[in-house]
Amino acid sequence: MNNEYLTISDINKIIKYTIEGNEELRSVYLKGEISNLKYHSRGHLYFSLKDETSKINAVMFNYERYLTFNPKDGDSVLVHGRISVYEASGSYQIYVDSMDMDGIGNLYVLFEKLKKKLEAEGLFDKEHKRKIKRVPRKIGVITAPTGAAVRDIISTINRRFPMTEIYLFPTLVQGEAAAPNIVKMIELANSFEDIDTIILGRGGGSIEDLWAFNEEIVARAIYNSRIPIISGVGHEIDFTISDFVADLRAPTPTGAALMATPDIEEVKRYFRNAFERANNSIDNTIYNCTQLLNKYKSNYILNNPMKLYEMQEQRLDTLYDRLNNYISNYLDNYKHIIDKYKSNYILNNPKVLYEGKSQNISLYKDKLNKRIIEIINDNKNKIDTLKLKVDLLNPDNILDKGYSIVYKDNKIIKDVKDLKEMDKITTRFKHGTIISEVKDIK
Repeated sequence: MNNEYLTISDINKIIKYTIEGNEELRSVYLKGEISNLKYHSRGHLYFSLKDETSKINAVMFNYERYLTFNPKDGDSVLVHGRISVYEASGSYQIYVDSMDMDGIGNLYVLFEKLKKKLEAEGLFDKEHKRKIKRVPRKIGVITAPTGAAVRDIISTINRRFPMTEIYLFPTLVQGEAAAPNIVKMIELANSFEDIDTIILGRGGGSIEDLWAFNEEIVARAIYNSRIPIISGVGHEIDFTISDFVADLRAPTPTGAALMATPDIEEVKRYFRNAFERANNSIDNTIYNCTQLLNKYKSNYILNNPMKLYEMQEQRLDTLYDRLNNYISNYLDNYKHIIDKYKSNYILNNPKVLYEGKSQNISLYKDKLNKRIIEIINDNKNKIDTLKLKVDLLNPDNILDKGYSIVYKDNKIIKDVKDLKEMDKITTRFKHGTIISEVKDIK
């Protein structure tokens, strides 16, 4: 009876083998939104894929090996994998082996990846930005030959500064061939020696429409350009890689034309103001010079030059008197010093100095003799003390008391253990020595 019943594990295995046996479920492409995303510590992803009405569980092992972005709840993704059953829970799920962002999201990931790469290489650094010429003679425009962007750029330049020549370098601005075409036009514009500024632009559009300006080859062409480049791509809210690499970013193509050229009315106003300032400066200079000339013409000294001579003559007399007084005082001072030296007792009686020194020498001599005698007596006492100590330590004094000293090989024997039978020994007494041989040791 019990043989008619299957276990839960058996039925789950049957379902698993049935699903895995279906070729269509071995390679499945799904599009959906991520929910319930969990990052496992072992490097696996567990999540659900859902659409408007259904959902399926999903797992992706070792996701870091396959993904270039970090997915999150709400992301719309495109996945590939196989459908199978997890026997422990009896639920079917997709085992994902590849995942990409769906549509715009995937392009945004590529955009951020390239942006980080080029920023790390220094392509966005300010020190590489070239200064836009304030008054350009010739401007190169790289954009589509038709459309609102090229018309806006040309009309803005002609309106603001009509003296500027415009060189148009027509290019594709959308599609797979657009990026190589833009690079080619940048290189062509750089072959012109007299172009001061390049405007790279196009009108607004989706991220797919603007993608040519996010290509790495375009970014490097802008960075390597000899001529400063203003990027005016899309609308004000649009940002492309070209904007970050360019020497100046404009919110629109028209904005790029505004940044590239000065306003002719402002230039005229500047020159009118400069002309007025120059005239005012010249008038002021002439007036000041006239006033100064009139002042010189009415100057008393210039009209009476002899007065200047008389003043200097009087000043010279004053200086002459001051010099004579200084010399006289200087000589009197030295005369006083000489008289002082002449009346000096020591200089007039030099023997007094000698006698004083002679008395000091005699005094030092007596002190020296006294000190020498003290040192001799002191050393004599020390010698007597040392002599007494040496006498006390002299082994010959021991012999006077009837002791003897035993030697072996000219070394004093201090212990009977240092001898053995048949050793030859020398015994020293006060008045002589004997040589003997050891017969027995006790």
